[in-house]
Amino acid sequence: MTQTWFITGTSSGFGRIITEKLLARGDLVAATLRKADALDDLKARYGDQLWVATLDVTDTPAVHAVIDRAFADLGRIDVVVNNAGYALCGAAEELESDAIRRQIDTNLIGSIEVIRAALPHLRAQDGGRILQVSSEGGQIAYPNFSLYHASKWGIEGFVESVSQEVASFGIEIALIEPGPARTAFGGGIVNAAPMEVYATTPAGQIRAGIAAGSFEIIGDPAKMAQAIIDCTDRATLPKRLALGSSSYAAIGAVLHGRLAELEANKAVTLSTDIDA
Repeated sequence: MTQTWFITGTSSGFGRIITEKLLARGDLVAATLRKADALDDLKARYGDQLWVATLDVTDTPAVHAVIDRAFADLGRIDVVVNNAGYALCGAAEELESDAIRRQIDTNLIGSIEVIRAALPHLRAQDGGRILQVSSEGGQIAYPNFSLYHASKWGIEGFVESVSQEVASFGIEIALIEPGPARTAFGGGIVNAAPMEVYATTPAGQIRAGIAAGSFEIIGDPAKMAQAIIDCTDRATLPKRLALGSSSYAAIGAVLHGRLAELEANKAVTLSTDIDA
């Protein structure tokens, strides 16, 4: 069945690939992006099947205006894909305050405002679905990515709560958690100026390994994009969908460790209740 989608961050990476796949199968796509001409080739090929608007998700009034206009122009929108984002990398001490704010404004507040802007429209049409692109980094953490993780852990907590608030309106929200993939996301990485004192620390070792190409990236972006699309064919959206074997292994190891630590401290935890 043909569906109508609203997708942020469509100039490259998952946003672009998902848009291409949806158009090829005949769906209608409302695509937003910061680079105004990045989808000109798709617009020329698909015409009115592709609705395009420029949008920087850090501009909250623009987020609400663009989403209002998309629903007004297209009528019903079945799926909102909240995809725009990037990664700020560096040890916490190395990061500039302005860069920190930009990361949170984009990945966390920008994502929150897209969801908030879509909810009234989804309620009015008696339901719909939101796919929030998070990351394996929404459940685990690596050195050198502290602010990126803060944004992803933050949006995961927001979605966990909001999904409960809106379920009775027929609105479902899924957290999509890809592991590393061979996309153009590398262009969406901003690196802080390194401090020599961190060169031999875990943060420095991680960035040295990235620079040297030491970490094998095995995630297939086309397969991941298709899995994101396919999850909307389910009767009920998954609350979380991890993508890639590395994501499965990393998230699984962290969750098992977290449960083990919870049990190891059980006696102390239970002892802090008020005495009967």
